[in-house]
Amino acid sequence: MFTLNGIRFKLLFGLVFWAVFFFVGGCAEEAAPVEEPAAEEEVVEETPEQELIDDFIVLATTTSTYDSGLLDFLNPIFTEQTGLEVQVVSQGTGAALETGSRGDADVLLVHDRVSELELVEEGDFVDRYDVMYNDFIIVGPEDDPAGIMNVDRVTDAYNLIASGEYSFVSRGDDSGTYRMELRLWEDAGLDPEGQDWYQSIGQGMGGALTMTSEQLIYTMTDRGTYVAMRENLDLVILLERDPVLFNQYGVMAVNPDKHPHVKYDYALMYIEFLMSNEGQELINSYQVNNETLFFPGYGLE
Repeated sequence: MFTLNGIRFKLLFGLVFWAVFFFVGGCAEEAAPVEEPAAEEEVVEETPEQELIDDFIVLATTTSTYDSGLLDFLNPIFTEQTGLEVQVVSQGTGAALETGSRGDADVLLVHDRVSELELVEEGDFVDRYDVMYNDFIIVGPEDDPAGIMNVDRVTDAYNLIASGEYSFVSRGDDSGTYRMELRLWEDAGLDPEGQDWYQSIGQGMGGALTMTSEQLIYTMTDRGTYVAMRENLDLVILLERDPVLFNQYGVMAVNPDKHPHVKYDYALMYIEFLMSNEGQELINSYQVNNETLFFPGYGLE
């Protein structure tokens, strides 16, 4: 049996139900679909490749940097980074300085600091830096007939060689090594020129070491060339570590104000390469027979 209250309740419920139904349906038709936010594309910045230079520079240098193999190690890395080929003119330091002073090279790597600084002062060269160093040593036969192994100073060793007239090979080529050798003879109060036991051969360090080994006599050499050739020599180090045997190398550009044709900008690139952290680390890392031949930088005051 239906009551009035029951009918009212059902009518009220129905009205509420349909009102809600049409309201929700209408909202569903009008609501815009929700879209997922688009993922941002990652922007990758490309590093522009360095344009390589199709050209060359001329490097005038001492024989020790060439004979030791250092330039065969360094120069290909420079060329790979820049495109610049390095044409090497290997001479004694004196000849290399003359080559640069004439404007026949773009950049120099040599080891006669006194002469280098004088020529910078005169305006032949610019942008000079102490780039690396090693030392000179006295080598000879293992039995050491002059007994120089028993002294600590090179001037004493030279006096022993001269007094006993033991044969000594000199480069005689106006190189940095030869210039240092002459200063040391002078410091010892000696003039060996013209003596029968003193052989001035006019050759580079490699040739001097080969002749010294063949005759089993004495010579002064930079450590780098000796270490690089040691396996083929019958020579041992007899005197080392005398402070006067310190051997500084410098790098510098030919002055473009004197020689406008030189490739000064390219020379600076080579200097900056050698003086950079990378270049200095490369110099320090170069070894022959597990021995470091050159040490970076330093510089004497």
